[in-house]
Amino acid sequence: MSKDTMEYLIRFSQTYETFRLPEIEALAVIEGIPLEVVSYSPESPFCIVKLPSPSAAKQLIRRSILVQSIHELWGQGATLPDLHASVHKLTSHLWPCYHTCSFKFSLDSYQGSRTGDAKIAIINQFAYTGFAGPIKMRNPDEEFTLFEDWEFNSTPLGIPDPKYYYLGRFLGIGMRELPKKLDLKKRRYISTTSMDAELALVTANIALAGPGKLFYDPFVGTGSFPLACAEFGALTFGSDIDGRSIRGDEKKKTLKANFEQYGSLSKLGGMFTADLTNSPIRRVPLGQPEDGDGVRGRIFDGIVCDPPYGVREGLKVLGVKDPEKNHWVIPKGKEMYKQPDFIPPRKPYSFLAMLDDILQFAAQTLVDNGRLSFWMPTANDQDQEIAVPSHPYMEVVSISTQVFNKWSRRLITYRRIPDSQVDPSAVKQAKEAAEESKKKLGKTADDLNPFRKLYFEGFGSPASASPRDCGTEYPGRSQSPGSGKIAGAGTPAVEEN
Repeated sequence: MSKDTMEYLIRFSQTYETFRLPEIEALAVIEGIPLEVVSYSPESPFCIVKLPSPSAAKQLIRRSILVQSIHELWGQGATLPDLHASVHKLTSHLWPCYHTCSFKFSLDSYQGSRTGDAKIAIINQFAYTGFAGPIKMRNPDEEFTLFEDWEFNSTPLGIPDPKYYYLGRFLGIGMRELPKKLDLKKRRYISTTSMDAELALVTANIALAGPGKLFYDPFVGTGSFPLACAEFGALTFGSDIDGRSIRGDEKKKTLKANFEQYGSLSKLGGMFTADLTNSPIRRVPLGQPEDGDGVRGRIFDGIVCDPPYGVREGLKVLGVKDPEKNHWVIPKGKEMYKQPDFIPPRKPYSFLAMLDDILQFAAQTLVDNGRLSFWMPTANDQDQEIAVPSHPYMEVVSISTQVFNKWSRRLITYRRIPDSQVDPSAVKQAKEAAEESKKKLGKTADDLNPFRKLYFEGFGSPASASPRDCGTEYPGRSQSPGSGKIAGAGTPAVEEN
């Protein structure tokens, strides 16, 4: 970071607090902009960062969903005198640049309020800047904002002053309006559990979706994530264990119709029926050199998904539970699979194996530094929470949490580590852990899914929001996942092929 690098103030929306910093850091990667976070707290919508230039600041947040605006930071302080002293010290050399342009001063009081007369009195204190141009409340050449960070409930408590002040010169806004375009209430085809548009777009940003990239959702459902990635220019693909969720009514309410609705049909690469244990997608064997011919090579730049949680019914995967007893099922399926109403047989599947298999699939299909972003439920009680799954080829980039009552769901983002950086000893330990976990698998739905068991034992009170109520997407419509190699909670599942 050079000495000439200036500080900027990001004004976040005070929502999804643990998602905000991961999104802005991901956007810095997308834009290729060096970013240094100077100060940030989830309790406040104000974040100070260092950036190379005002143009870089505008570029950084141009597609952010959680940023309201960004400003050149002219000063800050715990009191108004401190603020004025800071403005003199930091920006007095800049004042002459704005002496003749039209301008506007405004106040943004977070968690507080002032009377109109009080606002005018505070704004007039900045007369020393010497701005002599016309004041324009609409479309001025320059806009200056005094941000006030007040204590919670400051108005009813009668707190007279905010706890901190910032003065900033407005530079640009984020894309806070984009979720309205993808609003589920206006979408042609959704299910009762389609992912919220705002969170889908944030997920796409954190996963680095962009033009020229290939993105895949293995639990595609009605297409919430591919639609979000397509908005940022990615070519999208998806699959689902239940093809009916993709086809819809095969008329106006289909996944394809959603892409047509938003003018994104050119970004729809293809959708198909499959799960990750029975997928046509080629995987590169781990631990072996790639030939780079585009056939065996890793192809996806990003994988985004919200796997089923298996609460309403146990998780299922394609296959037959007892092939010896039901030996006729597979031959019959080979005869009937092309029929429009054919539903393939399914067998019970472990929630923990599904999590580990998502990482295994990502390790075998993501390009170097490609990202996997997936949602995972957990208990809020630290003694009951489900461990974040790990994999020697995948590095955790960020973990963001959406809290409900007694449970939460996390958005976990990983980076695919280049083979040359993978620790061989970690690979060996992961294989041993995976083999050990195979011996501990249960048979009942609760044995196979610890979150389901915890949900019904401790989270089932009327006050608790269920995964279905909170907008979680169950992309198989039948609580059926799309992946599966057997492993334990938080233990890596690594295979050579």
